[in-house]
Amino acid sequence: MKIAIIGHGNVGGALAQSWAVTGHQVLIGARDLQDEKAKALAAYPNISVHSTQNAVAVAETILVATPPQAAVSLTESWGNTGAKVIIDATNSVRVKPDPYPTAYHAFRELTPAQVVKCFNTTGFENMKNPLYGDVALDMYMAGDDEEAKTVARQLAKDIGFEECYDFGGADKVALLEQFALSWINLAIMKEMGRDIGFKLIRR
Repeated sequence: MKIAIIGHGNVGGALAQSWAVTGHQVLIGARDLQDEKAKALAAYPNISVHSTQNAVAVAETILVATPPQAAVSLTESWGNTGAKVIIDATNSVRVKPDPYPTAYHAFRELTPAQVVKCFNTTGFENMKNPLYGDVALDMYMAGDDEEAKTVARQLAKDIGFEECYDFGGADKVALLEQFALSWINLAIMKEMGRDIGFKLIRR
């Protein structure tokens, strides 16, 4: 799959490397093609750097890992995103993309793409390696588009998450962002460290 990653910081960079290792073609969308982080990622096989517009034009799936307030301006520069999947990996727990409650809602309103919220509930370390001994962490998603959810679930499994559980529709996106805040609270505010993760267990 051709995946455009918009936002190549910790989360975007970790997912870029993990997906590239599994054979996906990753296109980093950068405002500055000489950006040092982008160039460092391009040193890996299956990762290349492009303008944001070109990366989006070529890709089948777009992963957004920018600050949430960038959502509206991003859509203005993308061009036609029909028949593409947008995965919103942002969290609007502190800053919102006004006038929308989350970036997910902005993307759904402003683009014709199929949108899903995913890859927002854990630290980038777990994006690189979701294995804890012989136990694989789980990923979580929300949104109204079933095809987008199918893509997100497969991409999560491709990089080692055991399952990608469905929180529900668009009305559960904010809940999923609060779930992310729960991880942040435990890992950082309660100082448990970033090497923790969530696993759904059934009896």
